[in-house]
Order: sequence, then C-alpha cells, then structure tokens
Amino acid sequence: MKPNDDSGRLPTADRPFRVLLLAGSNRRQYNCPGVDSKARALMLRLADQLPAEWEIDYEDLGNVYGRARIQSCNACVSTSMALCVWPCNCYEKDNGAEPDLMWDLDLYARLDLADAWAVIGPINWYGPPSNLKLMFDRLVCMNGGNPREDLIEHKNPELAMRLERAPEWEELSRNHLEGRTAAFFLYGDEGGDEIGADGRPKLLRHKEWFDPDAEPVE
Repeated sequence: MKPNDDSGRLPTADRPFRVLLLAGSNRRQYNCPGVDSKARALMLRLADQLPAEWEIDYEDLGNVYGRARIQSCNACVSTSMALCVWPCNCYEKDNGAEPDLMWDLDLYARLDLADAWAVIGPINWYGPPSNLKLMFDRLVCMNGGNPREDLIEHKNPELAMRLERAPEWEELSRNHLEGRTAAFFLYGDEGGDEIGADGRPKLLRHKEWFDPDAEPVE
C-alpha cells in the first residue's frame, strides 16, 4: 500500500510495516547515458512483489535533469558530535544557493519513518555511486546527532563541545538507526564477482561475515 505518514504517530504494534526502497544508480534515461538503471528497474519490481499490507515508499536517487544533487557532509562530527544536528541542518529545503536533494525529497523524515530500508545500486570501479556515498555520509546525524540546534545557536562549535561534555548530552544523543533492518542489493562491473578458492569474494574485508554455503543463490 502507499505510505501514510500519519501512521508514524502510532505505536509500532498498531501500524503497518513500512519499507523504503532506494535506487542508487546515477544512470538516467533522459540525460546521460540515455538508459535507465538496473537499480530503478529492480526497485520498481521489488515494490510490486512486497506484501500488499506493507506501506511501500520508494525513491530513485538518480541524476534526473534539473534536480538538485545530494550535498556533501561537512564532517561536523570531527569537531563535536553535538555540532552534528539531527536532522542535518547544514542545508535546508528549497534553498536556491545550496540546493540539496536529501531535504528536497524529505529523505530524513522518510528514512526515519521506515522500519526497513532496501538499498539497490551498482558497484562502479570497486566503489558505490557518488550519490549513495553522499547519502550515507549525510546519515551520520542519525547515529547520535543533536536534536536541539537551539542549544548550540545553530552551529556554534564552542557551545557544541561544551554540550557534549554536559550531563544532559547522553539523554539527548539517540541512535535513530538502532532497531531498523537494512538490506543491500548490489551488482557491479568488477570486484564482487572475483571469487577466491574459499568461495568468498577476494576483496571481502570481513570474510567471517560471509558464509558461501548459506547463500540463497549460486
């Protein structure tokens, strides 16, 4: 079913399960390269296959002509976690000077409302597409960001460092990622299909996390 934001006000047990599907490829049909992405096709197919009683929200992060891009993370956390505001206040919605797709699409609210995320995208040249990397960089504020920008006068680093050492900071700082489920559906040009003798990808950093015998497909 279509997502209903009012359901977010209800207790978890009293509302439908909500999933956010994200297609992370940069490829677009109506500008370069002139072909829609596999990520978009898989996202739309997945949306049709999920249970009808779930709330299904989906978004294509591709480079639609004339649409804003996801702005970069400014690494406020390097100064203080309390300087990193939840949701991100480095940018804002409908800002002509620094247009930001995260805000223009209300992605922070939609990510927060979803019980589960499904991220679909390619691995290009051994790494994720730039828009997916930018999105995840900007999600650092979900993991303990400051919900009270008024306490730091929007972006005062000295006030932020002081707040982070204050007793009330532990209660203010919440991990909004905790309790959610995330699934990643990836395809690529190289890297993932380079399999070693043990049946695991050669480039896998944490090989103990991947059991080739437990894979559902060959």
